[in-house]
Amino acid sequence: MPPVRGKPKLMTGPMTGAFGADDVVVSGAVIRKLRFQMIADTFEPGSRETRRIRNTTEFRVHGLDCAEEVLLIRKQLNREQGIHELNFDVVRGKMVVDFDPSRVNADHIQKSVSSTGLKCEPWSDDAERAQTFLERHGRVILASISGAATLGAMIYRGITSGDLVSALLAHEHAGHEMDVPVVVLCLIAIAAGSWFILPKALHSWERLQPDMNALVVISLLGAAYLGEWVEGATLAFLFALATLLETYSLARARNAVTALMEFAPGEASVIHHDHEHRVPVANLKPGAVVRVRPGERIPCDGKVVSGSSGVNQAMITGEALPVRMATGDTVYAGTMNGDGLLDVRSTRAASDTTLARIVRMVEGVQHRRAPSEQFVEKFSRYYTPAVLMLALLVAITPPLLMGKQWGDWFYQGMVILLISCPCALVISTPVSILAALASAARQGVVVKGGAFLEEAARLRAVAFDKTGVLTTGEPAVRDLIPLNGFAHEDVLARLAALELRSQHPMARAVARYAKEQGVTPAAVDSYQSIQGKGAEGSFAGELFWVGSLRLMTEKGLDTSEVTARLTGSPDTSIVACGTDRQAWAVLSVTDTARPEAREAVAALRTQGIESVTMLTGDNRAAAERIAREVGVDSFLAELLPEDKATAVARLKQTHGTVAMVGDGVNDAQAMAASTLGVAMASSGMDVVMETADVVLISGSLSKLAFLLRHARRTAGVIRQNIAIALVLKLASLVAAVFGVATLWMAVAADMGSTLLVTFNGLRLLRAKL
Repeated sequence: MPPVRGKPKLMTGPMTGAFGADDVVVSGAVIRKLRFQMIADTFEPGSRETRRIRNTTEFRVHGLDCAEEVLLIRKQLNREQGIHELNFDVVRGKMVVDFDPSRVNADHIQKSVSSTGLKCEPWSDDAERAQTFLERHGRVILASISGAATLGAMIYRGITSGDLVSALLAHEHAGHEMDVPVVVLCLIAIAAGSWFILPKALHSWERLQPDMNALVVISLLGAAYLGEWVEGATLAFLFALATLLETYSLARARNAVTALMEFAPGEASVIHHDHEHRVPVANLKPGAVVRVRPGERIPCDGKVVSGSSGVNQAMITGEALPVRMATGDTVYAGTMNGDGLLDVRSTRAASDTTLARIVRMVEGVQHRRAPSEQFVEKFSRYYTPAVLMLALLVAITPPLLMGKQWGDWFYQGMVILLISCPCALVISTPVSILAALASAARQGVVVKGGAFLEEAARLRAVAFDKTGVLTTGEPAVRDLIPLNGFAHEDVLARLAALELRSQHPMARAVARYAKEQGVTPAAVDSYQSIQGKGAEGSFAGELFWVGSLRLMTEKGLDTSEVTARLTGSPDTSIVACGTDRQAWAVLSVTDTARPEAREAVAALRTQGIESVTMLTGDNRAAAERIAREVGVDSFLAELLPEDKATAVARLKQTHGTVAMVGDGVNDAQAMAASTLGVAMASSGMDVVMETADVVLISGSLSKLAFLLRHARRTAGVIRQNIAIALVLKLASLVAAVFGVATLWMAVAADMGSTLLVTFNGLRLLRAKL
């Protein structure tokens, strides 16, 4: 472990650092517009204020696998009134439409998309299981027929001509003398290979927007016109085979995510009085008690009501070692029970378990397009028309200006048409991102979109909250000193009543201390949390507060006696309590650094992180002790939530990209001000899944370095894919311009590059720890 770089600095100075144009401030909270979708009120001239009604519906679009289909659907639906936003997942064939149901309905949207020639239907996770035999296996059957017919034509042609290679490579374009059996076999191969693409091609010509399918059909007709029957058959077979392999590879990327749900068992043993009965997990209701035997997977999220066992939570947290669970502990659906018998009370429905929500988040990442995806989509808009124009020039310029043969250059023009589709470019990024996010989720790191994964790859600074993030989050009360003659038990009774209602680690420490002392909480009439400072409540009509010295000062009370009583422990966290008239007591609370914190901070530096900062609302002495132990570069103490957000904004000004690592609750403002919000799921699993861009399910800081490595590896694979697609396209174009390319070479280059980038992206399914 590398040594600490000197003593951590205390950052001082006024909390300036303005927020950007994309930031808004609502009740003191900084919320980035792009991170939180806000439904705003709209105003129409001459009408009363009305709230915009928005509805979101998911559709399955069959054949949605390339940029042309996305652009086509966008153009079609942009004509419709009431469509607010469109998002596409080309890997899964999903379209998500945000619309105003008072102006347009889902049925109309479905019909509008279907009018383009693409089959559109409401999204259903069970749709694939409901497919017919032809829908499931039709591509395999037709590709096999096309391949067999092509092979038969080649063998027959080779036997009759005596020189198969010369017969295939010669392009006389005056019509080869083909035997009837060869022509028949080639026609069968062309028909079978183009069966699925012909309807799409016809629709594209109806729209006067030729796509890859139309270009292939043109090339097939051109090959038949020139008498290149065997080459036309080869073209049809290669295209059918490449499409089949592409469908398989995309299905593998999809299944990497949906397979996570298969770890949850289909049935559960529910305890009913003195017997058990098996019920489908989908019908399991919160409150039901299920019995989990050794070696079985836990069917639901819940709490252990009896028994003890080691539970392997690798599917949720990424940690391979089993965790000992006993009465009162929380367990998750899909985790593996070890050597003991557990009775678990379900706390969530099957559709709302932690595992189900992780899968939904990862499945929805394509709705948040990464910058590289946006670049590729913009590039493809200009690339295809430009190459179409080049194909026309290649076909007509040499014959018109240089007296070349029309047949030769018409053929080369068709080759360029086949090269013009940017499918490899379009598919290169989403398949890589989906594979990367699926493998990260299996390691207990949930990233909520490709955009956030790319942000993680560019991080230059990291800011940490202290309590519960760099520390264990389980502080202990070292001392409670009553003031002004108040009794120890009376003070603790009121403290327990307030702190039992809070989720802050300090509050849990006080509540735990009261329980250990055998003190019963007093009856509290009201409770109010004071953000970043403490809490207060009413006892028999008297307001009683608990919180930091800052809160005590705001109450107008003198803190000198409190600080004097705790001079012997300057590095502890100080909690005071009392009424508006006088202080009742002061507590010293200590927290210890996480065992992995120092190593995690050092690992971040090896990943190129320039600055590691700790932000805390605790006192300076306690903050300095933890900062020194974990080895951060600098720290800020005694901060309110809005001060943390301002500090993060200042770090962004200095370093450009900053991650804020917090608990997802008290640090929501700082996370919103950061480039990337990372939450530890060790406290408040429900909340962190909604507030952060990245969730560390295991609650281990060691996963941060993995996140950076994984994100940078993903960015590297995406760059490789884009380079592969562009280089192969360029090489094919050069060969076509010089007249040495053939139709089957063009298909091999185009579909070969698509398959190359797809399988290269699928390498990310294997995460490198």
